[in-house]
Amino acid sequence: MSQQKQSNFWNTPLTSSLVKGKDVKLPEMLLGYFIGPVGGLLSSGIFTSILNTYFTDVLKLDLTFLTTLQLASTILIVIANLVVGQLIERTRVLAGKARPWILLSALTLSVASVLMFIVPFEGVMKMVWIAIAYNLYYSVAYPIYNTANSTLVAVSTRNSDQRGQLASFTNIAGLAAMGAGSMVFPILVSFALKENQALWFAAMLAVGILTALTVFLQYKFSRERVTEELLAGGAEEETEDKPKAASMGTQFKAVASEKWWWVVMIFYMLFQFAGAIKNGSMSYFCRWVLDNSAMGADAWGTYQSILAIMGAIPMAVAMLFVNPLCQKFGKRITVSAFLVLGVIGGVIAGMGGSNIVPVAVGVALKCLGSSPACYMILAMLADVIDHIEWKTGLRTDGLTMSIYSSLMVAASPVMNAVFSAILNIVGYDQNLVVGAGMQSTLAQTGISVSYIWIETISYAVCAVLLFLFFHVEDNLKEEQAEIEKRNKAAE
Repeated sequence: MSQQKQSNFWNTPLTSSLVKGKDVKLPEMLLGYFIGPVGGLLSSGIFTSILNTYFTDVLKLDLTFLTTLQLASTILIVIANLVVGQLIERTRVLAGKARPWILLSALTLSVASVLMFIVPFEGVMKMVWIAIAYNLYYSVAYPIYNTANSTLVAVSTRNSDQRGQLASFTNIAGLAAMGAGSMVFPILVSFALKENQALWFAAMLAVGILTALTVFLQYKFSRERVTEELLAGGAEEETEDKPKAASMGTQFKAVASEKWWWVVMIFYMLFQFAGAIKNGSMSYFCRWVLDNSAMGADAWGTYQSILAIMGAIPMAVAMLFVNPLCQKFGKRITVSAFLVLGVIGGVIAGMGGSNIVPVAVGVALKCLGSSPACYMILAMLADVIDHIEWKTGLRTDGLTMSIYSSLMVAASPVMNAVFSAILNIVGYDQNLVVGAGMQSTLAQTGISVSYIWIETISYAVCAVLLFLFFHVEDNLKEEQAEIEKRNKAAE
């Protein structure tokens, strides 16, 4: 595509950005990094919380099939994220390299969010349909959106404080979407949708429409200042000696040689995968472990909402002080110190047994402890990307964010597969109706371990890993200043 054609297309009223300023302002934060991503991540938040329940208790899918599907799909998910990351790295248009894929996602993500809830077949064909629809969402639509969305923070600005604010807004959006999936939707399921597949479809159709509108809003209220800087300085132009973008192998060589890149990736994998099995087992914990006798059998959705709210309130409050604390003490100290608090909360929740009160208190402390990690992970990755650029002269946004997105997207299917396997091992009864009896003690134990203890242990490991080995911030400002000098010299 010629530069003139690019200019004509990306400068139309439909495709041009509404963000014009050099500095990040409140409308960009709210619309481009909060409201937009809330809609984009809403279906994922719902799926993380309740999709496995839909598969096991509404569609009555075989647990062995579910385990196989989710594990096999992980291979496609990882490949898709790596491919999307390289496509983003090689996108060179006036809108940037990530934003064009955000625009595409307004269509693909909204459509894919609905397909698993149509199911026009029975028997073997129903499993085939679910397998295809599942992978259209997790291996195509969601990797495109999530990798582009994750990349936006790193290319939005070089201002570390503004980048931290955008990372906070982006992760708050993810938590808001997760909160809607774990607070509102379970009540809707337990009291209204139940096992009525037509109602499930209607609810997800509404989610798909909302997704299309909000993702388009995100596209309009975002801007890639770093990409623009590199294009203006000629750093992204193709020459005989310098190809348009470094190959995946070259990028991987650059990141693989940096220990801090490995630290933050291992940290995120442990944090995300432990959270995924917690989220996937939450509805089972509320139905089969907590004592629901006071409110009736259908109240498990209300109990799940109570736990979600108890977790969301500390996360919302933490939004006010996480960024100031990170600016004063650094991300490493703040994140690792709060994770210790999360471990204490996990122990309290685990000792609560079937009593909602101590479990809720423990969940609240655990979520408060995890809040800096949730809010700052993208900023931490962006810091590492800048450090690698200082060392090697290469921007590795595409590869880094595709791997980050792979971990994020793969976490749910992998850990849902693990949880499905756990349910199979402990003898979970899919046909047991809530209120008609209880799952076995072994099944309840397996559910409790999945919901509370795996994440608690992970927080302890992550705190030690980050505190001892992550020091990228020590000389970051000086390194960023040197990068800026290099780019100005290249203009």
